[in-house]
Amino acid sequence: MPLFDFPLEQLQSYQPPRTEPADFDQFWADTLAEARQHPLNARFERVDYGLSVIDAFDVTFNGYGGQPIKGWLLLPHERRAPLPCVVRYVGYGGGRGHVYDHLMWSSLGYAHLVMDTRGQGSAWCEGSTPDPEPEGSSPHHPGFMTRGILNPKTYYYRRVFTDAVRAIEAARAHDAVDASRIALTGGSQGGGITLAAAGLDQSVVAAMPDVPFLCHYRAAVDLIDTYPYTEITNYLKIHRDHTKTVFNTLSYFDGVNFAARATSPALFSVGMMDTICPPRTVYAAYNHYAGRKDMVVWDFNNHEGGGVAQDVEKVRFLKQVLG
Repeated sequence: MPLFDFPLEQLQSYQPPRTEPADFDQFWADTLAEARQHPLNARFERVDYGLSVIDAFDVTFNGYGGQPIKGWLLLPHERRAPLPCVVRYVGYGGGRGHVYDHLMWSSLGYAHLVMDTRGQGSAWCEGSTPDPEPEGSSPHHPGFMTRGILNPKTYYYRRVFTDAVRAIEAARAHDAVDASRIALTGGSQGGGITLAAAGLDQSVVAAMPDVPFLCHYRAAVDLIDTYPYTEITNYLKIHRDHTKTVFNTLSYFDGVNFAARATSPALFSVGMMDTICPPRTVYAAYNHYAGRKDMVVWDFNNHEGGGVAQDVEKVRFLKQVLG
């Protein structure tokens, strides 16, 4: 795929006006307050998969609506004090998978919590968490991008982003975790969730969103015809009279708006040939990000970004942040 978006010099200064509802902060304050009316009830059940240097735990905690959310917690077996923790969010269509999929951070000496994504985990990596049908759900295009999209209160990502904040709280609840040193990461959808969680919980010490999805929605659907953004396009092909309503809902869930509220040091990545999350959507969030930030640019990569090479960058970055 050749370069198709703005040249890098233009992207570096690309800061489109934010489309943000007046009650954005109140909406999210109310949403999280409602979730916290339910006990977190974080449970960590030791599981044995034959690992000799890592302790693995099956995690359950209560997320949006008090509904149970699954995850994994991986800890170095040899530990003498509470550890900094990396909370990871998963890409679109995937679930928490198997503990063997997530051994890097714990092998480096960190605690590592992986959050399952409700309703997902049947496209490429198995999930374990259902998404109970929201009250008053409207027709939606197959997938998750338009589920409940006619009202911010019923939109799918209201539940996911709330789960993400509760996942941070679940990590803090374990006595092996240093509650003051929580970092967030994820790629694609996981990168978008990372931005949302960092904007909603400003006490995290670092955010590492890779090729983040769920940012600058209108530009994305105008620029590309690839999934998952094209779920929105296909929905509006049928529901022609809902365009204004749809983009009003999405403004409550735009990573650009969360980025403007996130203050922890951040390391972003972008693939300059990315046809899933176009570079301008990544840079829109990056250039509005309120905290100290760096961008790793992968000139000839699509949505895979830097892959393992980006992991190397994140390991270096997190060591610097934690001192």
